[in-house]
Amino acid sequence: MYSQDQLKQHAATAAVDYLLPMLTPDTLLGIGTGSTVDVFIDTLAQHKHLFKAAVSSSERSTLRLQQHGITVLDLNDVDSMDWYIDGADEITHHLHMTKGGGGALTREKIVASVAKHFLCIVDQSKVVEQLGAFPLPIEVIPMARRIVTQRLEAIGGRVVWREGFVTDNGNSILDVHGLQITAPAQLEAQINDIPGVVCCGLFAITGASIALVAGQDGVTTLS
Repeated sequence: MYSQDQLKQHAATAAVDYLLPMLTPDTLLGIGTGSTVDVFIDTLAQHKHLFKAAVSSSERSTLRLQQHGITVLDLNDVDSMDWYIDGADEITHHLHMTKGGGGALTREKIVASVAKHFLCIVDQSKVVEQLGAFPLPIEVIPMARRIVTQRLEAIGGRVVWREGFVTDNGNSILDVHGLQITAPAQLEAQINDIPGVVCCGLFAITGASIALVAGQDGVTTLS
């Protein structure tokens, strides 16, 4: 029986193996955030001579990449990239995701939007039939926390302020519990329209392109 840490390593290794044939000296990679991505960065570093640089979605990932000697570019200096690689807190077979457990959802969504393809790497525990068991993170402007909470409660959520946590952008996170997310893209658009919301942790309007899922029987592909 593989542990969750071992499954994360399997997913990370599979992602590097998947990308290796596509890496060139001009390749730029978008890199996400989280424990599985940490393992991916460590594994990718063995092949850092094969690609040009990375664009990072968080201070945490930037530091880890730089510690491995991988060049990290500012997104403002990049027009496009082929691949964005990141994990998820939940993902469906339709490749809709909930992200933001680590609080980096806004930068993750921005960097992902520049990439042609989104490669999601997860262990089997993150694959669900319907999103909603994991609390939905919402990044909000601090002054709007109360009014956004009221709007989220009006659509059926139980809202918990992630007190003491500040995003890399200087904002707050509200975690929304108890939602039955049957139409994730519609809900994402609805929440995005609430004044004061910076970013919604649903990645459904634009989901993953492909997911590599590490389980007890090996790594499977969702596409």
